[in-house]
Amino acid sequence: MANRKKQNAPSGKEKHFSGDKYSVEGYKNRIILFVRKSGKKPISPKELAAKCRSRKGDEHCYDTAVSELIEDGVICVRKRGYVLCEVLGYFKAEILRLNRTFGFMKRCDDESEIFVPGKFLCGAMPGDIVLAHLIPSRSESPEGEVIDVLRPASAKLTGVITEDEGRLCFLADTMAKTPVRIEESGIEYSVGDKVMAELCRHGRRHRDHTVRILFVFGSSQSADCCARSVLAVNEISADFPDDVQREAKRISAAGVWEDDCRGRLDLRDLPIFTIDSAESKDLDDAVSIEKTAGGYKLGVHIADVSHYVKGNSPLDREALERGTSIYYADQVIPMLPKELSNGICSLNPGEDRLTFSCFMNISEKGELLDHEFRKSVIKSRVKGIYKEINSILENTANEDILKKYEELLPSIKLMDELADKRLELRHKRGAPEIETPESKLILDENRICVDILPRTRGKSEMIIEEFMLLANESAAKLAANREIPFVYRTHEEPAAEKIEDLKAGLRRLNIEVPVFSQVKPAHLAQILESAKGQPFAPVVNNMTLRSMAKAKYQTEPIGHFGLALDDYAHFTSPIRRYPDLAIHRILTDVVAGSDDQRLKKRFEAFAHKASEHSTAMEIKAMNVERDCEDCYKAEYMQSHVGDEYDAIISSVTEFGFYVSLDNTVEGLVHVNTLPEGYYQYDGYFALVDEYSGRTFKSGDRVRVQCVRADVNSGKIDFEII
Repeated sequence: MANRKKQNAPSGKEKHFSGDKYSVEGYKNRIILFVRKSGKKPISPKELAAKCRSRKGDEHCYDTAVSELIEDGVICVRKRGYVLCEVLGYFKAEILRLNRTFGFMKRCDDESEIFVPGKFLCGAMPGDIVLAHLIPSRSESPEGEVIDVLRPASAKLTGVITEDEGRLCFLADTMAKTPVRIEESGIEYSVGDKVMAELCRHGRRHRDHTVRILFVFGSSQSADCCARSVLAVNEISADFPDDVQREAKRISAAGVWEDDCRGRLDLRDLPIFTIDSAESKDLDDAVSIEKTAGGYKLGVHIADVSHYVKGNSPLDREALERGTSIYYADQVIPMLPKELSNGICSLNPGEDRLTFSCFMNISEKGELLDHEFRKSVIKSRVKGIYKEINSILENTANEDILKKYEELLPSIKLMDELADKRLELRHKRGAPEIETPESKLILDENRICVDILPRTRGKSEMIIEEFMLLANESAAKLAANREIPFVYRTHEEPAAEKIEDLKAGLRRLNIEVPVFSQVKPAHLAQILESAKGQPFAPVVNNMTLRSMAKAKYQTEPIGHFGLALDDYAHFTSPIRRYPDLAIHRILTDVVAGSDDQRLKKRFEAFAHKASEHSTAMEIKAMNVERDCEDCYKAEYMQSHVGDEYDAIISSVTEFGFYVSLDNTVEGLVHVNTLPEGYYQYDGYFALVDEYSGRTFKSGDRVRVQCVRADVNSGKIDFEII
């Protein structure tokens, strides 16, 4: 009996077994071995099972191994059996997002993005893990095809109820242009309703899916309903879990006592004040300034949120999960409950507040000499309003405003003086001045968008921005010098191919391109400066912006290209950004005297987790804010269909061009609506009629008429007058 066992035992190369049976991992190794030997020729299930010598009673481990290898994208099923995916050039990817006619996926091995034409999506949905391969590309970007869905995501999606051949159907906001069947769920809905649905049956094409309606938001032509659906599909809630809410109420009810101030620097007698927009309720930064013999002493005092939100508490876990507050229209989805964000942590005037202060000594020329971080307590003098302080700086303030800021007028004058010097230094170090227009949406009592205004930046906004930059830079310098775990705000230099595209585009616009082998921030600043005041300035601004990498959070201090700074972090907004809260927690230990070894042990893993998750949540928040804003803009334009506007062509594609109105509204002029001709896209900035030579190019001023505005999609269409 012993001899028989010895003869049947696996060879030395196949040691994964449990007793006399192979484990799942053992079977995986053997399966891969034999499938690889078979090359591109499929090995049949029967032959593979025989080669792996699966014994009676051990089928479960073998079947599990096969299933897991298929799900992991290691092997795949062909008509006649199994083949190793890498042999066929197949790879595992995640579906990122879908349009009606195409989608994008991200490779799991190198995270590169790949365009997928709609007909090659194989019914895949966002979040699905798929098996895919590359196909010949019609552009310079890679294109791919989905072979199979390996692991479907929990597929909840929003859309509109439509009628198709007398039957109510679901038309998804993303996915395909074809409505899909609805399985009865007991929920009442009607044509035009905005709804949330879930996939209950997957087809090989999007049109073959079946959905079940989960929730009805209301009319698909109400921006408010559409915004709520955007939040819902992204699993963003204004409500907090019960344990988080209880903790916030307990902290808020306790208030600020003298015992809380013990051991802190008492700054309540200093003329400290906040400067923010009139509607802001989460005031997390205040400033102070004084003249010194060598220049200035600037104080930036930030709400000490880390004093209240302890590491790994319910509040902290929820804040990390959210990552950031989300702002859209007149709404805020806060990172922290309002008891903290608008209450105990907000630096409200006339109230004692615990703060984390950064004191900076600055030279007469505006250069940062040194910095010091201290735990403190302040009492803000007033809630400074940008508009009011701008009127003071412009000498147009009325008596009420001058009286409100009477005690602070010397400080405001000093801040204006210092900001001018800092802006000059910013210009000298070559930081590109890229403009990103923002909108202010005006809603009526029924929450309907009735006006859109471009947000303007006055001098007080620039003052606060410069002072926050200084505090952020100081925090990053401290961490980089100590080489402690930290969450840096980084911005890598543009990719070489992006810069080459920028150069080519500038030459086509007959704009002089600076000579450089390696791009520096000053080179982009020079390009933007040369375009100032020209009709094509917005185009150059957009081109330059597109050439740059996206800022993110990292644990390595690689610098910030866009700001032309070697060290940078986010320290000044812990009420609404988790990276700032993470930094406060680390700097609290630094100020308390912790040595570098203790800091590394305590915060290294935390800094990595905070950096990665915060970057992902920031991207998600930006997309949500943009999608919501698009719906409100379309709602406003619905009441202006037929109106004519002066506009500028902001970008051109092969299917038309986008125009931007003075109020920041953007929309598409489709090529099919242009005056008769045969229009060809030049690949850069223009559509040219081959017969007449008529050209529509980026930067051109055009007269357009609004012909359509769809609130549900947030899309607005124009036609040339």
